[in-house]
Amino acid sequence: MTRVLIADDDDLMRAGLVELLTADPTIEIIGQASTGRQAVERACRLAPDVVLMDVRMPDLDGIAATRQLSKVAPTTRVLVLTTFEQDDYIFGALRAGASGFLLKRTRPEELIAAVHTIAAGDSLLSPSVTRRVVDRMAQQPTPDLAGRARFEELTPREREVLKLIATGLSNREIAAALVVEESTIRTHVKRILMKLGLRDRIQAVIFAYETGVNRTR
Repeated sequence: MTRVLIADDDDLMRAGLVELLTADPTIEIIGQASTGRQAVERACRLAPDVVLMDVRMPDLDGIAATRQLSKVAPTTRVLVLTTFEQDDYIFGALRAGASGFLLKRTRPEELIAAVHTIAAGDSLLSPSVTRRVVDRMAQQPTPDLAGRARFEELTPREREVLKLIATGLSNREIAAALVVEESTIRTHVKRILMKLGLRDRIQAVIFAYETGVNRTR
């Protein structure tokens, strides 16, 4: 079972998410919260696999709550689910430690799949959010030189894979682009994350955005 806590200040939205997610017999809703502070407290007490986190909440917003959870409950994964596709929310959530960012207009089956993806230790962004990350990368004027030094420690193939991750490609798509097995790409991704000290591929996208490595040749 995938244990989920829903954090949203809208009673109807929480009720709708409960009804939607419990349609999957492998998902169990173990708790709800209407504020960010409640989300942190209940996640610490209930130890969910995934927290569905709204951004705009009273008491403590979803980004601040995600930042706290990443410190006090590092095994709990956060999937930010919001109506607002704003850069400050996207990058704030990802830097705070969220493992995914989806819009509330996401189709029900995609949301259920996203919960399972996050619970399995992977990460994801909606296509439109990935596009924003990539666009922001292209505008980054000042690369992080310390990060660039870490980038230079990667092998040429690992650098190539990281740049493709930064464009929003999945492991399968990267494998097709490089004409190798998907398992080979999974191995490269694990080594990249280990060498750079990153938790998941979303942090790899942010790393590429902050260092400008996607613009190197």
